[in-house]
Amino acid sequence: MRKMLAAVSRVLSGVAQKPASRVLVASRNFANDATFEIKKCDLHRLEEGPPVTTVLTREDGLKYYRMMQTVRRMELKADQLYKQKIIRGFCHLCDGQEACCVGLEAGINPTDHLITAYRAHGFTFTRGLSVREILAELTGRRGGCAKGKGGSMHMYAKNFYGGNGIVGAQVPLGAGIALACKYNGKDEVCLTLYGDGAANQGQIFEAYNMAALWKLPCIFICENNRYGMGTSVERAAASTDYYKRGDFIPGLRVDGMDILCVREATRFAATYCRSGKGPILMELQTYRYHGHSMSDPGVSYRTREEIQEVRSKSDPIMLLKDRMVNSNLASVEELKEIDVEVRKEIEDAAQFATADPEPPLEELGYHIYSSDPPFEVRGANQWIKFKSIS
Repeated sequence: MRKMLAAVSRVLSGVAQKPASRVLVASRNFANDATFEIKKCDLHRLEEGPPVTTVLTREDGLKYYRMMQTVRRMELKADQLYKQKIIRGFCHLCDGQEACCVGLEAGINPTDHLITAYRAHGFTFTRGLSVREILAELTGRRGGCAKGKGGSMHMYAKNFYGGNGIVGAQVPLGAGIALACKYNGKDEVCLTLYGDGAANQGQIFEAYNMAALWKLPCIFICENNRYGMGTSVERAAASTDYYKRGDFIPGLRVDGMDILCVREATRFAATYCRSGKGPILMELQTYRYHGHSMSDPGVSYRTREEIQEVRSKSDPIMLLKDRMVNSNLASVEELKEIDVEVRKEIEDAAQFATADPEPPLEELGYHIYSSDPPFEVRGANQWIKFKSIS
């Protein structure tokens, strides 16, 4: 009898240990999908634009929420590691702009291509690399996605061409990738991103011209976060209608804080390019919570009240969460569980990124070229030689 009571007690205690929220979530009937109205895009040289309603499935909603929370928490962890002097050098964070990187990825295929500037951590993640590889790259460790040699600005993945440090220089490269897509006869497009601070660069207009002449499948995307370094767009540009800057290239201006707006606009733009009509230009109106880089406190040229207002009214994660909860696609408890899981993933990745060894000095010359036979590289003086291995 005593043994039976003990066995029953163990079973009951096991049930009691199971989180109540998980039992609630498992027993609740959620909707499979819901239809939402989204903001109409402003159009340039287009008769029709993306739809003003869209369907969000429960599965996609949970996936987008997890991805945006992961990017947000990863960037906040990078901020912490930088302040602890574990991350050094340049570091440009994208918290506040999560709907851009996650929404763009949701609107294209994995076989499509993407190139961006140095605010690249979010895109590196959405293109398929792990938080562990990204944080380890930021801390300059061997387990980083560029073996610890690229840092914040130079991260790469399959069909993702970085993180580029020279302002605007990635835009002609993106046009070149789009040329390769057309030359090889593949039904692929290239998303070529730049910021509002780079939008006045002459090389961008040269790339527009070539892409239009050759009808390249290139989606030029201006991430307009309202400030280029410490200067507001109104002080830097005579025209802030960045979606019209292509002139002869059609354009659309998108609410970059709404992941569903970004997804639908990207699908529209990708379909346009795949049809052989040539390039298209998108302006994503977004906002960064951090300063331009970690060396910029971000409050000398804008007020704390402005940042707080955006956080309270337009935060991309909050907007998606409210939609999902209000339409019975998810519960508050379920999303809180995701938050806990994401925090643990970030902490585990940060622990790896601080414990993993740095690359040894003899690997300094590795991977200069992708497929050349080994050759010697001179070091800081003529007597030090390193071997370059692909």
